[in-house]
Order: sequence, then structure tokens, then C-alpha cells
Amino acid sequence: MSITRSIVDRQTSGGTSLYSLSFWLLCASNFLFSASFQMMIPELPDYLTKLGGREYVGLIIALFTFTAGVSRPFSGKITDTVGRVPVMAFGSIVCFFCGFLYPYLITVWGFLALRLIHGFSTGTKPTATSAYVADVVPANRRGEAMGTLGLFTAIGMSLGPAIGSWLADDYSMNVMFWTSSAFALLSILILLQLPETLVTKQPFRFRLLRLKKEEIFDKQALPPFIVLLLQSFSSGVILTVISTVSSSLGIANKGLFFTVYTIASLGVRLLFSKTSDRYGRVPILFISTVVLAFSMVLLTLTDPLDSHALIWFWTAAIFYGMSWGMNSPTIQAWTADLSDEKTRGRAMATMYIALEAGIGLGAVVSGWLLNHLVGEAGIDASFIVSGGLALVAVLYLGWFWRQRQKTGHRPMSEADEMALVDGEP
Repeated sequence: MSITRSIVDRQTSGGTSLYSLSFWLLCASNFLFSASFQMMIPELPDYLTKLGGREYVGLIIALFTFTAGVSRPFSGKITDTVGRVPVMAFGSIVCFFCGFLYPYLITVWGFLALRLIHGFSTGTKPTATSAYVADVVPANRRGEAMGTLGLFTAIGMSLGPAIGSWLADDYSMNVMFWTSSAFALLSILILLQLPETLVTKQPFRFRLLRLKKEEIFDKQALPPFIVLLLQSFSSGVILTVISTVSSSLGIANKGLFFTVYTIASLGVRLLFSKTSDRYGRVPILFISTVVLAFSMVLLTLTDPLDSHALIWFWTAAIFYGMSWGMNSPTIQAWTADLSDEKTRGRAMATMYIALEAGIGLGAVVSGWLLNHLVGEAGIDASFIVSGGLALVAVLYLGWFWRQRQKTGHRPMSEADEMALVDGEP
């Protein structure tokens, strides 16, 4: 069956409906999954410090993202061969077991080993989720669909840190870990209700984990890969140092920054989810990346001795959220546009490799700067580097846009194929 034929078959058999039951179930599962792993993030630096591992704070995110990144090519291949739903379920299962085990591994090395394993969760589920969404929605509404799915993900990421800090402060760290595990279990139960969208499936065999060179990286996803790698460095920095900044400003709940930026992200997604479908992926990414760089500049102004520090801090959180509210659904839709249907899982995996690599690098670099520079210098340097890399992404997007305008070339998307099938110009 050709790619074009399969697209037509799917869209003429009811696939044109964006808000189907399967889509809403996927949204609910994503909410629970994102809340599960994000719930513990604000408390982990202090938790590791109490275990005697302050010098390893940068590894909390780096180890997590390392295994997430390493598992991406495998999850992409399994998504394209075994199915979308099994890969999504595997990611939630990892979250379930890790959340349950944190209270029992109370040494520094036990904790770090579990963080390494925990990374397999986000290395698998988001890859299959993005491919699933691209399967069940029309090509010309991908930006809108990714934005709607992102709303539920962002709500989970917003409520998760606040809930986690509340549970840790009013009850205990163990209660927080077990609640995280319970959220992941609910996510699994919802996923089991979803129909599989991969037409030609294979049973899982261990030899499927043998990757050929061309199966590791999808060249068609190179432009989104470059942009997301440069953008996501800032996420690693935020995840590593923002709790320290919050404490220095006297903010008791270290998860509130995440809550504010996610609410801002939600607002953007609600109001502008269709924007990239209408005006194009690259222009929206250009704007979102400029906003990201500006938020990093604002964070360099959060000196505890400055009377306006809290204003800069919360303003930065708002702009940071706005940038990712535009960026996340747009770059996912862009990757889907550039990919072939038969290797869509691989393309999504390639995009997420950039995300994990950028976050991991941001965490390691900011952790090193935090431990080797005096006072606020390490934190400020981390924000400056993040802003600088975001500006490099802006320059790349500008170059990419000019090259496309010069050549008049645009990769054929599924929407283009459908137009050709329908006889439209």
C-alpha cells in the first residue's frame, strides 16, 4: 500500500475528525504521564543534597535525558514496527515502577541509577504519542492537534510540580513518589483503551532492537533537530537551577515557576493553536525563539538584592511559557510535515533526541557552572549561554527561510499529497 493511498483510506474512513474519543483518551493519558514525572522535579535537588550528593545535582536531569536520548532510535523503530500503543504503555510502566522504587533506594548511587532508568519513560512515550497523533488527525490540522494535546501535557507539567512540592512539604517525599507512581498507573489504564493505528504490525522480537545506521537518525528531520537542540538547552538550565533561584528570592514553593510558565504556555496554546497551520512552521518558530531568548535575559536580572527581582522572575516565567507554548506544537507538526508516513516514528524520535540532548547539556553545563563559579555568577552564566544559543537558532531559522524562498522548494507534506490525489493544484 502506498503512502498516499493509506492517507486517503484513513481520511475517508472517519479519520478527518480531529476530536475523536481516541484523541481525548490520549490527551488524558498525557496529562497523567507528564504530571507523574514532572511532580518530583522541584524537590529532587534538595533530596539529593540531603543524601549527600550536592555535587551531582546536575546529573539529576542529565542522567534522565541521557537514557531518554539513547532510547529514542529504538522507540522510533519499535513505534514503526510493533505499534504506537505498546511503546506508549512501556513509557508509562517505567514511570510507575520508578516512582514506586525511589523511597527504597536511599543512597546517592542508588538514586542516580534510578534516574538513569527513569529516563526510558520519556524516551519512549512521547515518540509514539506524536506518531499516533499524526496518524489520527488530518495533515492540515496538525498544528492545532499538537497544540490541543500539548494543553493537557502542559496542565500536567503545571500542576505536577506544585502538587509534588505540596505533598513533600505537608506529608513526605515518599508520599510524593508514590503519588507519582499512581498517576503513571492511571495513564497506563487509559492507554489500554486506545485502538492501534499502525496498519502493518510485527510481533516484538529482540532482533528489532538491532539498529542499522540509517535507522538511528532521520535526515528529513534535521532542520527541527537543529532548532530544538539549541532551544532545549534552556530547559536543562531551568530544571537544574530554578529551584535555587526560587529559594534565593524567598519563594517557598519551588514548583511555582513551573506552574506560572506552564499557565502562560496554556494561554498561548488556547489562543494560537492554529497559527502555524495558517502562517507556516518556520515563522512561528522564529518568533517563539526570540521570545525564549528574551526570557533568558530577564532571568539574568533576578539578583536577590534587587528590589525588582521578583518582577523580573515572574515576567521571565511568563515569557518562557509563551515561547514553549508556540514552539512545542509547531516543531512537532513541522517534523511530521517533513517525514514519511512509514518512518514517522523515526522522525519523531530524531526530533526528541535533540530535545533530550539539549536538556542534558543544559543540565550538565549549568550544574558545573553552579559548582565552579562564585555566588550568582554560575546561575547568570547559565542563562546567558541559554539566551545565546537561542539566538543562534533564530539565525538558523532565518537562513533556512531565505534558502527556501530562494529555491522555491518546499518538502511535500501529506496535505500536499491529498491535494494531488483530489486533483487540486
